[in-house]
Amino acid sequence: MNPKNDKAFYSRGNAKMDLNDLNGAILDLTKAIEINPKYAEAFNTRGFAKYSLQNYTDAILDFTKAIEINPKYDEAFYNRGLSKYYLLDYSSGAILDYNKAIEMNPKNDKAFYSRGNAKMDLNDLSGAILDYTKAIEINPNYADAFYNRGNVRYNIKDFNPAILDFTKTIEINPKYDKAFVNRGNAKYNLKDFNGAILDYTKAIEINPKLADAFRNRGIVKKTLEDFDGAILDFTIAIEIKPKNAGAYYNRGGAKISISQKEDGCKDLKKAMELGSREAKDSFKTYCN
Repeated sequence: MNPKNDKAFYSRGNAKMDLNDLNGAILDLTKAIEINPKYAEAFNTRGFAKYSLQNYTDAILDFTKAIEINPKYDEAFYNRGLSKYYLLDYSSGAILDYNKAIEMNPKNDKAFYSRGNAKMDLNDLSGAILDYTKAIEINPNYADAFYNRGNVRYNIKDFNPAILDFTKTIEINPKYDKAFVNRGNAKYNLKDFNGAILDYTKAIEINPKLADAFRNRGIVKKTLEDFDGAILDFTIAIEIKPKNAGAYYNRGGAKISISQKEDGCKDLKKAMELGSREAKDSFKTYCN
């Protein structure tokens, strides 16, 4: 290879990125930059390799350099926004960069989606919904955008539209286990208990290590007074996630309901140790 061929180093760096050899990619992209210090694409790609290694501060430096070389580089603005987001620099950092990327490319569905994420973290829920909706308009098969819009709608207790969003997520990606869990949560809030159990069960079929699905299915069974079934689900949730305060709390309550007071109080005590305030109140009521 010609040792002065910047494009060859850049191309090999890209190939190494595709093979997930991020450190090797950085070496090649650095060589391309040494040969051609105005190589905006090499700075951007090296920045993304650093971003992928969670080296967000150094990634920002590379994206900034790419933007200095090419002030119309929308992808570099977007990538810099991602890095700032993971450094928790939302309103004065990430959102401004996403705004710039959208200004340059109004069809950038990922920029709308990512800006929606930043707005959600800032509790600008109506703004987040607008951005997720725009991302969906651009890309009607954007499963994550439907899922996150569903989460926002769930958080504002708009359960029926949330269910529609989670359903759409599942239509696009039938293996989206968390969409089944969250659709189950929405159905539970609407007192569609059987529907909730079906969704939690489907999530478990997809991902048998999903502790939240077992815990939440147990809560529904407890609500339906299927205490034995509930205890089994809570026990599995605890096996998967031993510090699951909610599972200990609910298992304790289920055990007390079937006259297993001693074991139930042990569970409530464990839930208290893990920080459950509800367990503290129940322990005072049932275990003193």
